[in-house]
Amino acid sequence: MDPRAGTPAQPSDLIDVDALLGAYYDREPDLADPAQRVVFGTSGHRGSAFDGAFNEAHIVAITAAIVEYRRGQGTDGPLFIGRDTHGLSDPAFRTALEVLAAAGVEVHIDARDSWTPTPAVSHAILRHNGAGTSEGVRTQGPGLADGIVVTPSHNPPRDGGFKYNAPHGGPADSDATNWIADRANEILRTGWRAVARVSVEKALAADTTLRHDYLTSYVDDLANVLDLDAIRSAGVRIGADPLGGASVEYWGEIGERYGLDLTVVNPRTDPRWSFMTLDWDGKIRMDCSSPSAMASLVERMRGDAPFDIATGNDADSDRHGIVTPDGGLMNPNHYLAVAIDYLYGGARPGWPAGTAIGKTLVSSSLVDRVAARLGRTLLEVPVGFKWFVPGLVDGSVGFGGEESAGASFLRTDGTVWTTDKDGLLLALLASEILAKTGKSPSQRHQELVGEFGQSWYARVDAAATREQKATLAALSPEQVTATTLAGEEITARLTAAPGNGAKIGGLKVTTENAWFAARPSGTEDVYKIYAESFVSAEHLTQVQEAAKALVDDTLA
Repeated sequence: MDPRAGTPAQPSDLIDVDALLGAYYDREPDLADPAQRVVFGTSGHRGSAFDGAFNEAHIVAITAAIVEYRRGQGTDGPLFIGRDTHGLSDPAFRTALEVLAAAGVEVHIDARDSWTPTPAVSHAILRHNGAGTSEGVRTQGPGLADGIVVTPSHNPPRDGGFKYNAPHGGPADSDATNWIADRANEILRTGWRAVARVSVEKALAADTTLRHDYLTSYVDDLANVLDLDAIRSAGVRIGADPLGGASVEYWGEIGERYGLDLTVVNPRTDPRWSFMTLDWDGKIRMDCSSPSAMASLVERMRGDAPFDIATGNDADSDRHGIVTPDGGLMNPNHYLAVAIDYLYGGARPGWPAGTAIGKTLVSSSLVDRVAARLGRTLLEVPVGFKWFVPGLVDGSVGFGGEESAGASFLRTDGTVWTTDKDGLLLALLASEILAKTGKSPSQRHQELVGEFGQSWYARVDAAATREQKATLAALSPEQVTATTLAGEEITARLTAAPGNGAKIGGLKVTTENAWFAARPSGTEDVYKIYAESFVSAEHLTQVQEAAKALVDDTLA
């Protein structure tokens, strides 16, 4: 923990935006360095222009590869594109538009020439492809739409990000992203300057560039997924902090459109994020699940709190942070369990009785216990929201959530809402829970603790070489010979997710009262250890230590 964590950013913490933009256009990647090639993680390609990892060349190559990929897939409808407030997002958006216009792709940009949250792009793709109609979502056939979101999510201001959403509205699967990344790197090697482009002025004026009112479409449709009338009638006082991100205009419109007692706590945007408090490591990071990054909002909710519920979103609004006067910033795992208990406990009678609960395998086992009490099927999948997409599309999964404060759920009629994480939706759900139950989400969590017991959860990192990370990603259960973990008998050794059989790229070990999961980092020479104990904080430490020893022994 950096000693300045949770304190306001100082001038020395801020990036030089002009220098960043200069690096975007002036620096070319050195493909001999793997860190400067195109690499799609669980949320697209990310990097900084300062490091030669997110530059004009990358965006030209990735966009050209997406053009080829969608043609190969027969995706010939419009491409919906949105961007967040990061400094690199606007130039990357412009570069992409130049390539898309030259390729003759019909592109739908924001009608206000403004920022677009990730869930609004997913919503637009799905609505075009049939969501909310009697026919339902089409994922095959002519005229299908797809999309691009220009965002590095909650990453620091120096970073940029670029991700592709398929016609199902959610993050593209690894088959698609691997093809796109490989083709983009090939274009970089053979000469990215040969890719056809037009000027941004011509691109904006092209017949194929159309304006889409993302904000109105998304906000007007919210009444079909949330009980906003209940929030208004209960007079819930809401404080919404966009953290300088793409949701800033959406929150004001939501409040006005539905007559809510809603205050946009901080309407400022600044590509340096000078108004932020520093995250745990002393960096500016728009992580709405971090107590350090959310320190100013948490402070406002102490004492005589001005709001009943306060919320935060990251830069592209796909994550949520929930702050209550009685509990402060909620642990994302705690809120996921509360949301699931509320939604499946009678709040959504229009959902099919067999609708499953989706969670990533590194999310809290409290969700497992809630699901068992509800009598619902639990779909436990690897890390990555893409695994929830098929179930959300066909309605077989009602809620999909990640431990990193990302989730979405179905409309009240049991049909798909978004297939990407929706931070605005989950933030508003906290107010619905308060309005309908009379209890804050943190109070509801305490009731769950009384029913199922308290748990302690944390993630730590351990050093690992590239070879060790590759070994960890390819483990089989038989390679784990240990029989106990922190004093308890091991009940399962998993290298594939029990919900869908997909490889988890690591290892999960469970006991009656604890578990850990170890996964290699995609960007650093470490592996991540997620762990939880229903015994005590001291037992969690023992689990973490035993996990590291077990993994190190297995990798030796």
